[in-house]
Amino acid sequence: MAGPAAAEGGPPPLAGGALAVTAVALAFGTFMQVLDSTIANVSLPTIAGNLGVSSDTSTWIITAFAVANGVAVPLTGWLMGRFGVVRTFVTSVLLFTLASFLCGIAWNLSSLIFFRVLQGAVSGPMIPGSQALLISIFPPQKRSTALGIWSMTTLVAPIMGPILGGFISDNYHWSWIFLINLPFGVACAFLCWTNLRDRETPTRKLKIDTAGLILLVFWVGSLQVALDLGKNDDWFNSTRIVVMFVLAAIGFVAWVIWELTDANPTVDLSLFKGRNFIFGTVAFCAGYAVFFANTLVLPLWLQTQLGYTATWAGLVAAPSGLVAVVLTPFVARLSGKVDARILATVSFLAFGASYWMRSGYTTYASFTDFMLPLLVQGIAMATFFLSMVTISLDGIAPNRIPSATGISNFARITAGSFAASIITTSWDRREALHQSRLSEAVGRGVPWQMARDGLAGLGLNETQAAATVTRQMVGQAYLLASTDLFRVSAWLCLGLIVLVWLTRRPKPPSGPIAAD
Repeated sequence: MAGPAAAEGGPPPLAGGALAVTAVALAFGTFMQVLDSTIANVSLPTIAGNLGVSSDTSTWIITAFAVANGVAVPLTGWLMGRFGVVRTFVTSVLLFTLASFLCGIAWNLSSLIFFRVLQGAVSGPMIPGSQALLISIFPPQKRSTALGIWSMTTLVAPIMGPILGGFISDNYHWSWIFLINLPFGVACAFLCWTNLRDRETPTRKLKIDTAGLILLVFWVGSLQVALDLGKNDDWFNSTRIVVMFVLAAIGFVAWVIWELTDANPTVDLSLFKGRNFIFGTVAFCAGYAVFFANTLVLPLWLQTQLGYTATWAGLVAAPSGLVAVVLTPFVARLSGKVDARILATVSFLAFGASYWMRSGYTTYASFTDFMLPLLVQGIAMATFFLSMVTISLDGIAPNRIPSATGISNFARITAGSFAASIITTSWDRREALHQSRLSEAVGRGVPWQMARDGLAGLGLNETQAAATVTRQMVGQAYLLASTDLFRVSAWLCLGLIVLVWLTRRPKPPSGPIAAD
């Protein structure tokens, strides 16, 4: 495994203008990749309508990117060792930019999904590469500053995604949510290559774990397909879904056995022997999965049921991004002085409080009512990534950090893609349950007669009255489904605090990242 060399004999940290420009360029690399994981969220109804498909089918646009990206991330270590960290990162940015162009000119849903898979696959090294390079260009004593910059971009991008996606969908063609990457991608690649090419890490010929990679793609792909198609196929009543789950289970077991016994595994599972890495990674992935799921379902609900435009659905989330931007620099300074487990606890408490506040939403809630819980979420976002990365990487040898960050990002991204499928399925199933209960309560006896008579006074016949009542029941059912999921999310966040305190107190982030 290779990483930016900053050990003895390696290039010194950057300083002055070169450091600032390069740090911004690397941050943009992370920003673009994370942005594209969420920018399509609020645009799904627009894209679905434009391409003539259902909103359920269009969620593949989100999950296809996430799965492909998650599977590609573990290859980062091999690519860095074989071609060098700088070359790998810059090439990944350029290919990502090209894939973004192809997404922008997609002519139907199938082509868009294919190009999103390509976009996710080639962007695998972007987050681990930018993280490792950011750490390498800062002095060891300013490692927390580097992690703070990385955390800020990783946090703000999911918030900016819905805002940009909504504004573009409402005012321009949806293809521009992908085409806007072009100038930023080219600028990022140019600046990083110009300032970092002389700092390229040593390369060597490395064997690629072909079998491990194939097994990884097989089980992750099988599981994601089962999760995405399960809702429409009635889950385990469908032979196809049962087969996909069985294949995913067999593939996962075979993959774990292979990776633990192979001399050059794609994913170094031996890292999970460390207490902080295993508990930190599980908490990191679960927390991100809950966050990503709620980031997806809220704008869908606002647009499909409450009449919000894509722009306003995105703006609801804006306050959390602003709070995160303001607080993250202060959290980065505290990270070397305060136990990271305390920061993580604050993060999960704030996440839980935000989701619990959302569980009190009504169909008549104002924009301010929707916005306030997102302000609380901003506190959580400012502490979440930095604290969880600090805990997860504690005690790991410098030469294994690139591998550890690759695994952590793979698990986090894959968990997010699974959560996207699970949350949309749960949302629809809970809605169906609540609608059936409301129908039983309203559809017979006095409640229906009162509603019918009242609507008749407004000039509606019985058929129109029935349609109006049904529409109200559907709206109420989706409201109850949404608040159910928000409430479950809050309890999950509180439960994750236990995992955080199963780790030992991590040391403040410091020291170099060395090449293996």
